[in-house]
Amino acid sequence: MEAVVSLNSVSKNYPLGKLVVSALNNVDLTIEAGEFTTIAGPSGSGKTTLLNLIGCVDVPSSGSVCVVGQKTEKLDDGELTKLRLHELGFIFQSFNLIPVLTLFQNVEFPLLLQGSMSAQARKQRVEDIVERVGLTQYIKHRPNELSGGQRQRVAIARALVSKPSIVLADEPTANLDSGTGQQI
Repeated sequence: MEAVVSLNSVSKNYPLGKLVVSALNNVDLTIEAGEFTTIAGPSGSGKTTLLNLIGCVDVPSSGSVCVVGQKTEKLDDGELTKLRLHELGFIFQSFNLIPVLTLFQNVEFPLLLQGSMSAQARKQRVEDIVERVGLTQYIKHRPNELSGGQRQRVAIARALVSKPSIVLADEPTANLDSGTGQQI
């Protein structure tokens, strides 16, 4: 199998006043295509930092991050944006939904940014994924009209709608009851 994520000797440090806090120290990690990988650890152990490095949202202090065959440190901002848009799906702990958009529009947004699908194909793809997360009846609602669990399912649908190579999820079922979490 081919590695979709590869970290080699990755460290990430954050300046905190006169101190330097080490969030990650010399991490090696390989994730193969089709693998489901869970990162667990106590609060403050670097889990979100690791996801941000894999998701090209942050850069390592040292070491190398390779995502779907591309060394991220060699990519410019435009190339990183393209990589995130076409290869990665993000499920954030805080949802990151756009408040003025409907559920449908929030889920459709990545497809609009990609710009490669017809309006009808986008509509069908969005409706299909919204149905799969059980929110069809709320498709015209805005985020503030949804419960926390429903917002989380919108965030999950948005992450999956573009059929990314990698889905990065930061506590994706934290706001869901156990039955819905299992279903998702």
